[in-house]
Amino acid sequence: MSRVLIIDDEKEICESLKMILEYEGYTVDYSTDPQEGIDKLGTEPFDVLLLDIQMPGKSGFEILKWITGKKLILSVIIISAHGNVENAIKATKLGAFDFIEKPIDRDKLLISIRNALKTSNLIKENEQLRKDLQSETQILGESKAIKDILATIERVAPTDARILITGDNGTGKELVAREIHKRSNRADKPFIEVNCAAIPNELIESELFGHEKGAFTGAQQKRIGKFELANGGTLFLDEVGDMSLQAQAKVLRAIENNVIERVGGNSKISVDVRIISATNKNLQKEIENGNFREDLFHRLNVIPVYIPPLRERKEDIPLLANFFMKQICLKNNFPGKEIEREALEFLKTLPWHGNVRELRNFIERLVIMVPGKKLSLADVKKYAPISDQHNDDLLSVTNSFQEFKEKAEKTFILKQLEAHNWNISKTAEALDIQRSHLYNKMKKYGIEKEN
Repeated sequence: MSRVLIIDDEKEICESLKMILEYEGYTVDYSTDPQEGIDKLGTEPFDVLLLDIQMPGKSGFEILKWITGKKLILSVIIISAHGNVENAIKATKLGAFDFIEKPIDRDKLLISIRNALKTSNLIKENEQLRKDLQSETQILGESKAIKDILATIERVAPTDARILITGDNGTGKELVAREIHKRSNRADKPFIEVNCAAIPNELIESELFGHEKGAFTGAQQKRIGKFELANGGTLFLDEVGDMSLQAQAKVLRAIENNVIERVGGNSKISVDVRIISATNKNLQKEIENGNFREDLFHRLNVIPVYIPPLRERKEDIPLLANFFMKQICLKNNFPGKEIEREALEFLKTLPWHGNVRELRNFIERLVIMVPGKKLSLADVKKYAPISDQHNDDLLSVTNSFQEFKEKAEKTFILKQLEAHNWNISKTAEALDIQRSHLYNKMKKYGIEKEN
């Protein structure tokens, strides 16, 4: 039920409005003392405030300023006998939703309150979405490795130092990059991400630096590149180890000179971006193999941050599992669930080749597939990525290491396909490979869905 507060120094008006609104189903409170009204706002939740302007001790404008300063989420409707244009404009500038002159028209008031409620509810929904988004980007962990990473983030975030984040797929490199940006002096500026592995080599330069109209076949209009879009903020080069050597040379020049040129253009464009890079590759080996420029590596690797795989910080698994379970239940409007301690201990024994991403997908599978409120050890074993029995079977029928690897891969892929109801896109995402790659593996191992 929506709650309305009235602050007006005339008791008769307060009681009259209270009677009207309670008849319409609202919960209503009022105060004839402005300071008492402020105290109510500070301690109780309200959706709409009906506020007089001219009151002894504190004006409605002062209360509006106080509400803005406290960042309270509620819609304010000014009710005043001093209904001139100047007051209406001032109230609107201070954040008032509407301005109604006294004597108050009942129908106009009710319409205004309904509209105000829609606005305040929308603001609250957006605020909740923002909080949900922040919760999804939390870096969670109790291990020394995660504590060290958080300490490094706190130390380097306020600087403009370039950072290279390394670690296996699914460990959370993007989360670390976003956390650094969020804590930096550039937090109010753009965070622009480029997945270097997902962009064809012939298009990576256009993606990074933009292009002029007619620069190449298909360039029908000018395009602003990621460097320009990130100006003043942070540019996150994900999977930087997959960038072509030609693009690497241009990125190196951009970093050194803080200047770029669009493809097909001649103009020098100044940019101010902080570079954060990430890769799952060993760039030192890539340098030895001639696939990555050593000078660019040293430019990017000012502050190295390594995220260990989940199997090396298994003490984080219970915390992550419970967090994901709560998050997934909320997202799907499920009642809260609990994982038994023995089940959590069993999770710590699994290899988690897909790291945190695989763990989250597995918890989502459990939450959806297990109807009860408690998730037992038997539930976890039933839906686990690969069972100990499968491992024993593999060991008993293989005669070479290569044969073992192939049989293990086939069993793992088959298990993932079954877990995702043979949905190729979802399975490929869980395995962190391209769909085409998954199709090739299925063809190689003769994996087909039984009718």
